[in-house]
Amino acid sequence: MAQNDPNAKKVLDAVSAKVKSFKGVSANFIIKSVNSKGKDNGAKTGTIAIKGQKYQLKQGKNEIICDGVNIYNFDGNKTITKSLLEESNQTLSPQNLLSNFYDKDFNYKLVSSAGNLNEIELTPIDKRKSFQKVNIFIDKSKSMITKARVLDKSNNTVEFILSNLNTAANLPDANFQFVRTKYPKDAEILD
Repeated sequence: MAQNDPNAKKVLDAVSAKVKSFKGVSANFIIKSVNSKGKDNGAKTGTIAIKGQKYQLKQGKNEIICDGVNIYNFDGNKTITKSLLEESNQTLSPQNLLSNFYDKDFNYKLVSSAGNLNEIELTPIDKRKSFQKVNIFIDKSKSMITKARVLDKSNNTVEFILSNLNTAANLPDANFQFVRTKYPKDAEILD
């Protein structure tokens, strides 16, 4: 078992405490992906809103809604996939990235604290996870994650960059409810 870095833990604990104090968080994001050969697969933009265990992620026509129990993933076309939140622990949900997930799921170390960012490398304890490591970048003055870089098992890299972070967002619970009528009538629900 690798030894966890106490300096990294201090930074992560501060982020977790800060996130838990928010009633709601909303932000814009950019997802950039680069394949294992270094080919840039372009960037996609979207919005995210988080309230407790609930979240809503929109990217183009794609939408993911989590009501705290179920996750509904609409592919923007004809398919809605429904899964239980507790089954999603093999992936990285917004909550996993923003709260104190790190103690039980990851080994972590502070890689850099240059400039106004702390960079922490997280490696999953459970080797069945779909990724090798995650590097998160934390704004020192705000104790907030502003970027995460995920290296998957095939050596592809996906980078998430947050902007326009509103940590006092007033988000009604209705935003996180799956409403069937908002989606095409012929969209199939798979669960």
